[in-house]
Amino acid sequence: MTSNHPADARPTGPRVGSASSHGKTILIGEHAVVYGEPALVLPVNDVRVAATVTPVADSAGSGLQSAVHTGPFDLAPAAVMPTVTAVTATLRHLHAEHQHVHVRVDSDVPTARGMGSSAAVAAAVTAAVADAFGVVLDPETHHELVQECERVAHGRPSGLDARGVVADVPVWFEGGRIEPVQLSGAFAFVVADTGVPGHTRQAVAAVRARRDGNPTRIDAVIGQIGDLARRARGTLVDGDAQGLGATMDAAHALLTTLDVSSDDLDHLVHAARAAGALGAKLTGGGRGGCVLALATDGEHADRIAAALRGAGAAATWTTRIGDRA
Repeated sequence: MTSNHPADARPTGPRVGSASSHGKTILIGEHAVVYGEPALVLPVNDVRVAATVTPVADSAGSGLQSAVHTGPFDLAPAAVMPTVTAVTATLRHLHAEHQHVHVRVDSDVPTARGMGSSAAVAAAVTAAVADAFGVVLDPETHHELVQECERVAHGRPSGLDARGVVADVPVWFEGGRIEPVQLSGAFAFVVADTGVPGHTRQAVAAVRARRDGNPTRIDAVIGQIGDLARRARGTLVDGDAQGLGATMDAAHALLTTLDVSSDDLDHLVHAARAAGALGAKLTGGGRGGCVLALATDGEHADRIAAALRGAGAAATWTTRIGDRA
């Protein structure tokens, strides 16, 4: 959930504003979602972005302090243009285009790992700018502002990342709309970083090229991934961790068929299974990035995380959903 301070809906005078958001990961549905199939998205609440926005005098000019760029907006590199867009778009929405601000972003969400880094930063910054004017953005306005930033970052975003980084619970994403998924029981997941940046655009383009060459076969695989997403939703509702793990394993096999896995991803998937994971798969665009593993409980998640780091994972995170995870 993106958070900022409660305030009246109408703009007031500028003040120091702050907000936060978190990472996300795809449980089931990568690539198939591009072709209209559903996807399940998990929040990764322990991986966060915090943004602070301080109004400054016109003479100071607007500036950014972040790990990627520290300095004036006018000198910002292309990598932080989505962040600059988050500021300018929100100020425009608030009819405060002429206000200059200093923006600080502290992010634990790794970039190019399928965890929604650009969307998480945009979600926190847009909410913090609004908070600086005493405004809490309604969910749809907030979403549209984040999507404006995501278009700068990714061209034609589905909206999945923008929805996932502000959700507190697993969400079902279909046709640009989301709904929360009800849970029975608790689930513990480990996200492990291969240390290799993901190549989502190339992977999406490669799947599209394979589909153009053999639409019947690839459409069948895409449909099977969609069916697995539907099955996985049922396992969450039923509290069936064993069944969910089986759908994760099946999804990884299908994504491998689409040629979006890699040796690094397969290595960590096998390491997770060797550590007793109920299921493991790549998560995100693939060809680098992260894997997602399902544990039996929190202590088991810690053991899987240790095993994955021992197998070469650059970093691991645990996300728990449900009352007793």
